[in-house]
Amino acid sequence: MLSLDLIRRKQDMVQRALARRGEDTADVLQAAELDARRRALVTERDALRGQHNELSRRFGALRREGDDALAALRRDIAAVSERTAGLEEEAAGVEAQLQDLLLGLPNLPLPQVPDGLDESANKIVREWGERRTYSFEPQPHWDLGEQLGILDLERGARLSGSRFFVLMGAGARLERALVNWMLDIHTRERGYVEVQPPALVREEGLVGSGNLPKFGDNLYRDAEEDLWLIPTAEVPLTSLHRNEILAPGALPINYVASTPCFRREKAAAGRDTRGIKRVRQFQKVEMYSFVEPEQSTEALERLVASAESLCRRLGLAYRVLQLCTGDLGFPSAMTYDIEVWAPGCGEWLEVSSCSTCTDFQARRSNIRHRPAPGARPEFVHTLNGSGLALPRTVVALLETYQQADGSVAIPEELQPYTGFATIEPPTP
Repeated sequence: MLSLDLIRRKQDMVQRALARRGEDTADVLQAAELDARRRALVTERDALRGQHNELSRRFGALRREGDDALAALRRDIAAVSERTAGLEEEAAGVEAQLQDLLLGLPNLPLPQVPDGLDESANKIVREWGERRTYSFEPQPHWDLGEQLGILDLERGARLSGSRFFVLMGAGARLERALVNWMLDIHTRERGYVEVQPPALVREEGLVGSGNLPKFGDNLYRDAEEDLWLIPTAEVPLTSLHRNEILAPGALPINYVASTPCFRREKAAAGRDTRGIKRVRQFQKVEMYSFVEPEQSTEALERLVASAESLCRRLGLAYRVLQLCTGDLGFPSAMTYDIEVWAPGCGEWLEVSSCSTCTDFQARRSNIRHRPAPGARPEFVHTLNGSGLALPRTVVALLETYQQADGSVAIPEELQPYTGFATIEPPTP
């Protein structure tokens, strides 16, 4: 959520920043008008409360003296009370409208984010690795997985509908191995605290992370108990410290979680959805940090470096993109995507998105920290990054390490986790 004080003080700057994202800035003007109206109503209400208190004191004094003016004074007090109640109701209505508007405004992009209205304006920051060449025509994972007996798209659709899938045998083992390997690196080598959060959360958690109210149509919900399936572990990890004031010295806090993620993928209409590149349920390892505002830039670079190192250790060619203003996620102030090369599909696939959300999510979730003993609490900065997302990492591994005989080699670093060095085609 944007700071209302910032909108009051720098309305033009906020409008220019949102315009960089391609957003309609009329809501900023309306928010400023509602804020002014609410403050005027509150000022008038407070003045009437003072008047009510004065009339009540006079009423008490006259009552002791038995003055004949009591009836008129009683009518004045009733009129002030009625007007005060009306102002409170009106102010509450204006406050609700203001909050709805503020919840619909995305975060402001940082100045160093490149301008642009869609992904075509994203900047390639760097690339790593050589794209492999083959003495044969590399197959896409949907053919390769079927031939190896490790991916069943038909049965996935039969079980749950389009964009669901089943991993079998070595395919399921490969994904599990990747998750365990990534969690071990994040916890043992980088000091992240592993968290296993619920996959169902309350509405306020999705509001706090920025998924609601704007993106409700892309989420799955249990209406009877008003619980929502998480689209990413970012949602429960944000809410771990909701409504808390963190003690001096508590930051930074670095969490990592592996969870299923559920998305209706309405935005994917018309895109190439063959195979398991864009599905409605998938596994993801998520890195999440709570930091002091001064640590935010460094923390983002650290997240990106962590995700990149996983790609390098897997031997996957990748590139890092800085997203332009128009391609930023709703809560993000700056984002880097990491895409790996999938030679069978012949395309770059995003396996990590690392973002700083500045104090946007912290304001929505009321997460503050005390910089020093006795100091005034301040909002923290939050950051998130995939480390890494599946099944696209599985896709890239299968397509990159496929062999001429139809088998798939397993990177040496993963073999202690898989228990095998290759995935072989089934014997006829």
